[in-house]
Amino acid sequence: MYILEQIQKTLPHISSGLQEAIATESTFAHCKSGTELLREGQYVKLIPLVLSGGLKVMADFEERELLLYYIRPSESCALSFSAALHGNPSQIKAIAAEDSEVALLPSSAVRKLAKEFDEFNQIFFDQYELRYSDLLGTIQSLLFGRMDQRLKHYLSVKSEHLQGAPLKIPHREIARELGTAREVISRVLKKLEHEGSVQQTKDGIIVIR
Repeated sequence: MYILEQIQKTLPHISSGLQEAIATESTFAHCKSGTELLREGQYVKLIPLVLSGGLKVMADFEERELLLYYIRPSESCALSFSAALHGNPSQIKAIAAEDSEVALLPSSAVRKLAKEFDEFNQIFFDQYELRYSDLLGTIQSLLFGRMDQRLKHYLSVKSEHLQGAPLKIPHREIARELGTAREVISRVLKKLEHEGSVQQTKDGIIVIR
């Protein structure tokens, strides 16, 4: 079974029993870049576990979208987990940041696995710690970070898996995720290019390490 093979590959540290249980309870999904898996205000019925690719978690603040954090392979969304367990509507949206493979666990299965496997709970305790750290970093960046530093970090994270290939993302999308205006992003990109941190080509943005 392909989903079991991917779970074994992505989560080799968990027991074979839990690997098989997750594979049995989950629905496998291949999500194209830009696919919306969860909307704000929607009741959470499926919790994503990323097997490949990545998701971006965003929230609306004062009519602007803000990027909160990314979910990478072997990770899940602690906020979705909490909303599902408590029957609350989601306060965030989750979107495929690139072509991704995801195991979608029904909320009923999450409750079942949480009772049967202590290590399943540990997965999400670890996710809470990781997401808390991510959110603190986001808040600190918003309050104290200069836009050039925020943009450099954002581009570095986005280009991690591209192996030097250009990052194809419109200035408008970058602005939306960083909570600013497109004109600001265009201006800061020119500054970073002048400093030698990035290169803008017709194929996209190249991050210079």
